[in-house]
Parts: sequence; C-alpha cells; structure tokens
Amino acid sequence: MEHNVNQELLDFIAASPTAWHAVENLARMLQEAGCRELREYEDWTLRPGERVFVRRNGSALIAFRVPEADFPGFMLMAAHADSPCFKLKELKTVSAAGLYAQLSVERYGGMLMAPWLDRPLSAAGRVVVREGDRMVPRLVDLKKDLFLIPNVAIHMDRGANENKSYDMKTDLLPLAGSVESGKRLPALVAESVGAREEDIVSAELQLYPRTPGTVWGLEEEYLSSPRLDDLQCAFACTQGFLRAGKGESAPVLCVFDNEEVGSGTKQGADSDFLADTLLRLCAALGLDEAACRRRLAQSFMVSADNAHAVHPNHPEYADKSDRPEMNKGIVVKFNASQRYTSDAVSAAVFEEICRRAGVPTQRFTNRADLAGGSTLGNISTSHVSLNTVDIGLAQLAMHSCYETAGTKDTAWLIRAAERFFASSLRRDERGIRIIDGGESA
Repeated sequence: MEHNVNQELLDFIAASPTAWHAVENLARMLQEAGCRELREYEDWTLRPGERVFVRRNGSALIAFRVPEADFPGFMLMAAHADSPCFKLKELKTVSAAGLYAQLSVERYGGMLMAPWLDRPLSAAGRVVVREGDRMVPRLVDLKKDLFLIPNVAIHMDRGANENKSYDMKTDLLPLAGSVESGKRLPALVAESVGAREEDIVSAELQLYPRTPGTVWGLEEEYLSSPRLDDLQCAFACTQGFLRAGKGESAPVLCVFDNEEVGSGTKQGADSDFLADTLLRLCAALGLDEAACRRRLAQSFMVSADNAHAVHPNHPEYADKSDRPEMNKGIVVKFNASQRYTSDAVSAAVFEEICRRAGVPTQRFTNRADLAGGSTLGNISTSHVSLNTVDIGLAQLAMHSCYETAGTKDTAWLIRAAERFFASSLRRDERGIRIIDGGESA
C-alpha cells in the first residue's frame, strides 16, 4: 500500500504546480468518486447521503457528506494548497546587461531561497481570456525547462559560502533567454491555453522547479519532492475523506489557499468560506443559525500542516523532549503562545482516534527560544470556533523548493483521516465520548 500511495502522492504533486492546479486535481478526484460540485452563486439543493464540494477562486475547496438524519456536529480536516514560490509581476521580460531577458518576480511566502538557484524552472498559474463578452479564467502550465536563476561563480564572489544573503531585486531574477527570445513569453502563454495573445487580459503565474519527486534511501525510507508542505496533507486528507464510512456527524474536508502569506484572502482560512459553507449546509437541511451553532459545539477540526523532523546535521534546533521523526507517525503540535491550537482536550481526542485506527502519533513543541510558524487552525477558529488540534507529517527542509518526508507517513495520515471522518463526538457535563462510524467506503 505504501508504495502505491507514495507514487500517487508524487503524481498528484507533479500535476499540481500551483494551488489552482492542486484544487483542480482534488476536484477531479472527488468527481471521479461520485461527488457533485456546488457553486456559491447558485441555490443549494442537497440530497441526504450524497457527497458534494464547492470551490472558491479556483484555489480553495470544501467538500462534505450531507447527513442522512439529524446529526450531532461536524468532523472537519483542513489543509492548504499553496507553497512558497516566486511569482511573476507581469507577463513580460526585462533586459539585463543589454544581453539577456529576465523575469521580474517577487517572493511569495517565507521561502528558503538558495535551493531555487541553478535549477531548471517552468511557470504555471492562470490567465484570464476574453471570450466575447466574458472574462474566462484558464489554467496554464508551460511544462518546459524555460528559466533558471544562476549563481555567481565562487571566483567572483569569494564569500558565497559564508553567511550568504540574497537581494531579491538583484540576485534572484530568473534568466529567460536572450533579449530577442524574451519577447516570446506572452505568445508562449497564449499558445499553451489555445488563445490569441491579444485576448489574454491578465495573468497570475508563478515559477516551479522541474525536478521530479523521488523515493530514496538505503531502504527507500524517504521521499523528496517540491511542495510537500502542504500537498502531502491535502492529498492524504482527501483520500481519507473519500474512503471514510458513514458516521453520525457530517464529515467536512477543507483545502484553503494563501496560508503561506497569512490566509487573509477571500479563499484563505481567515475568510468566511468555511462559516458560510456550514451555514448554507444547515440552511439547506432546514436548520437555523442557532441550530448550526449548537452542532458546532459538538464538532472537531484537525488542522493538517506539516511539522519539522529532527535535522540530522542540526539536532540542536529540536526541543530536547519532543523530537519528531520521519516514518514514526502523525505529529501533534503544541505551542504555549497558541500558534498551534492543540490543547489537552483536542490532543486527547485526536490521539484516541489514531489509537483506534492503529496509527502511531508523536508530539512536537518548538525549542523554547524559537518561535516557529503558525498554521490554519488558529486562523480558522477565529471564524468557526470549535475544538481544534494541529497536526502534520514530519519533514526536512520545510519551505525549500525540494522537501523531504518519510515514505510511511502519508499512509498513516490517510488511515487516521479515514477513521476521523467516520467518527462523531458527544459532549456532556462529564466530558467527550468518541463514537466510531460505519465500515469504510
């Protein structure tokens, strides 16, 4: 199973160079499993027992199974589809040294810059095409080795190996070709979407590395790929949603965009997308807002975003007590400043569900003097407040353009997600009961 899952994951990532492509591929996965797509601008008529999904901006997605009877609450898992990258400022090149054509780019997210240098790069994203009186978005993937950010030779920069810093406006501009060939970029993009150059109204493109993902190690213990953070979790949560049996609660899968830049967009976790979707689900079932909020009180969210494994060369960056390892199961993340949402109650609930599923867990806390990053959980719960746990899969080189994780862990998360989506919670004055669901789909 692990081998098949890892290849499916790598194939999914290779086909998903941007959040738009990732959500398109997740939507296709859901549709092939019989899920029906809803649209935000239409009225929703829901059939008990069916699985449906809705997209926003083409780069965020929420899927759920419609309850067949009165239901106690929601069981939610959330991941994100975006990754740190370079984004093109505009669909044209600029001249460099009077000889070359360069791309004008800016940084998206908190990225490790050095790994992007001296790698073949391509561009993907979306364009808006004028078709008569309509503006039509289309996905773009140029799928060619077209660009490269060249290093300066050691002979010219003797300090290149000593605490190197990069000037975004100078050191990290990708080479696209000669001055003359650089003029072909708009035509190449238009050709890739089957449109005339003059009909391209606007474009949102980003660079991605062309290095394919691979499984490696003396016993094939590891896999490396672009965009493991967070497509590994998005893929595993979706697989778990599709495999889950029916439980009492309504399972909800969320894949947001723009987590890497704070989530403060209409398609991010810091938006009304989730709250609005849950309210519309309840309304379609004849429930008012108060009834929806009562169900939220018996709901649970898993915020799934990858975690830091102990580094082989720098174990001193890990906490002395909580030191996640790749291939040792799902990481439950804690932070005293609430950068992660996990607390004693939410961790206990999730770890018990994993125990019942036969999935190992481990814990992560940042070293006391290192702040670490934040995730979807504490942003999303400011809009939809419910018990939430932050989890992830252990990986190395987070926010590099080529990251590493364990070959066993994706399968662990799929199994945990499958069990989670089929479970339900019941709360009373004495505590929380976890109710197992039916057989797997």
